[in-house]
Amino acid sequence: MQDLSTPLRYLDGATVASLCARIDPLEVVTEAFLGVRAGRSAVAPETALRWTAPDGTAARSLILPARHEGTYGCKIINACLGNLDRGLPRAAGLILLYDRETAAPVCIMEGAHISALRTAAVSLAALRAVRPLSTVDRMALLGCGRQARTHLDLLAARGAVKSVIAYDLSPSRAAAFAEELRESLPEIEVETVAEPELAVRSAPVTLATTTTTTSYVPLAWLPGGSVFLNVSLDDAAEDVLLGAEHLFVDDWHLVSEDDTRLLGRLAQAGRATAPGTTAPGARQVDADLATLLSGTYSRTITATDRMVINPFGMGVHDVALATRVYATARDADTGVLLPR
Repeated sequence: MQDLSTPLRYLDGATVASLCARIDPLEVVTEAFLGVRAGRSAVAPETALRWTAPDGTAARSLILPARHEGTYGCKIINACLGNLDRGLPRAAGLILLYDRETAAPVCIMEGAHISALRTAAVSLAALRAVRPLSTVDRMALLGCGRQARTHLDLLAARGAVKSVIAYDLSPSRAAAFAEELRESLPEIEVETVAEPELAVRSAPVTLATTTTTTSYVPLAWLPGGSVFLNVSLDDAAEDVLLGAEHLFVDDWHLVSEDDTRLLGRLAQAGRATAPGTTAPGARQVDADLATLLSGTYSRTITATDRMVINPFGMGVHDVALATRVYATARDADTGVLLPR
């Protein structure tokens, strides 16, 4: 039990990154998915505050509360699209963990690293459920930022991806990304292209990690048997979401209640419906990721089936990773203890 007289443990970004290196994030997010499925973990409704920064770019703050295996907490993740032009990270945030008995905060840690790590871990856990990662030898990247790099780092650590074809709306950002990748991961061949279609058509797996709010990838671009990781949620066009042979989401309730992303708007218009339910003229989502990761997805995936993985983002994964980080920090007696 912890009360307000006990110091609060603070973990800065470098410490969080060091502690995360001791954890298998795919194991943690899979455990969290199965915990939600079994009722041991859960997410609460998210809260979003959106505004326009003085330079006219979009800014927002998201608060994602969750519980995982007896631990309670929340992620606060903020972002401003104008930060890229300022030479700053697009997103920054904090994760707070609470004492189960007193509800007192026990730990506050830098959240951007965990947020990027859990996003990539969810993608890879889902991808691993539909094909062995060792067979993923080529990947198309739409967007050349932190998320793309975090995904590649996790894949490279598992011996996957031998070549990358990258597209970014900013050619200079794509070139800088490619140059840095050649230096830090020389075992991966990388090329950049001027059009996203060239990237998507040439790879069995596409990773979309952009900031777009306008869909631009049609179903015709996706090769047979390919996987489209729709991480940024709005890259895939309507016919991709409605026409791909398999469509997976992380949490249907979160997806369907959101009116800012395409799949949520399709759900609210009655054109997409939850796994296990049918409605006239609606595309039924095939399964949630907990079903996929538990091995209970019953539909056959053929060699030519196109798959879309549409992870809205669940705060339970951030809390699950943060819980592991906090436990490791306590065992190592690391971090800064702050008086209340």
